[in-house]
Amino acid sequence: MKKIRITAEDTAGTVQQIQEAIGGEIIERWGEHILQVNNDIAKGSIHFITFEWGGSILEYNITFFDEIELIMDASEYNPIHFTYCLKGYCEHRFHDEKERRMLEELQPSIITSKSGGYNHGYFPMNVYLHINVVQINRVKFIRKRLNDASILNQKLYKVFHDSYHEKRFVYIGTYNLKLAALIDSLNNIDQKGMIRIMLIEGVVYQILSLHMIQHDKDVMTRKNAAPILLEELEVVKEIAAEISEEVSKEYTLEQLAEKSGLTQVKLQEGFKHLYARTVTEYIRHVRLEKARDLINDKENNLNISQIVYTIGLSSRSYFSKIFKRKYGISPSEFLKNKQKAKITA
Repeated sequence: MKKIRITAEDTAGTVQQIQEAIGGEIIERWGEHILQVNNDIAKGSIHFITFEWGGSILEYNITFFDEIELIMDASEYNPIHFTYCLKGYCEHRFHDEKERRMLEELQPSIITSKSGGYNHGYFPMNVYLHINVVQINRVKFIRKRLNDASILNQKLYKVFHDSYHEKRFVYIGTYNLKLAALIDSLNNIDQKGMIRIMLIEGVVYQILSLHMIQHDKDVMTRKNAAPILLEELEVVKEIAAEISEEVSKEYTLEQLAEKSGLTQVKLQEGFKHLYARTVTEYIRHVRLEKARDLINDKENNLNISQIVYTIGLSSRSYFSKIFKRKYGISPSEFLKNKQKAKITA
């Protein structure tokens, strides 16, 4: 295991100390810094940008060829870490703990140490990592007029207002695919210079907001509901994929629950968690998307009645009603204008 001690006072210093340990070259463009490395220790990159409102983004797109332990001194630089593993996983513990806590793929976390303490972060060897970390300097953040943290629940509010870093805080959240899509969208920002930085900053605010929303949601639900396990979410995704591939089949919640091995309640929770829809709403959603694609297909000559049958519905009037509600245009109108109309889901 390779140990890297971090005593820096900011994100830039943190990446510089990582560079000193693993090598590579840091390139700067319009305030965006990129550590690029390709050697026997690691291959990939680490990006970071620091914003004037007290936040910074740190992204790992890297594979380490040895297990890495980051020993981070919280005496000088002790931000709140909002971490999300888009690919791979990492582990964490405080200095006085023996056991590590796992930060799994697609699982958001919020962690901060107390002043004078240490954070120990662990990265596995030979695993591609895409890890997004939004770090918040709480003093700078709260000083901003719009950042009074008043919308946060009590626990998170106390974390933001702990200006003297007297307490530590750990939250490991339930799995969140919306964060994955948002973080992945950073890779699609093609603009350069100041516009690029501004667009990234906007996404960072959204990422931070989703972390907070997820935390608030978990605090409200964990009292009465068992957490959804990663393996259960994988089963839910398999059921959703089957529905998407065979939209014409007749599905019932009871049959799908039996097929999945999950209870009906757990299956509903899984669909709401991954797709923000109940099972019935998801089935209707994919059927309407399939219908839209069939109507929009220039080589397809199916009429509306045939399309209704193809997606597993029996009532043309019901289909027309829900189609117009979703897309703002009736199926027949869309069929007449399919060469001109452009509909997004």
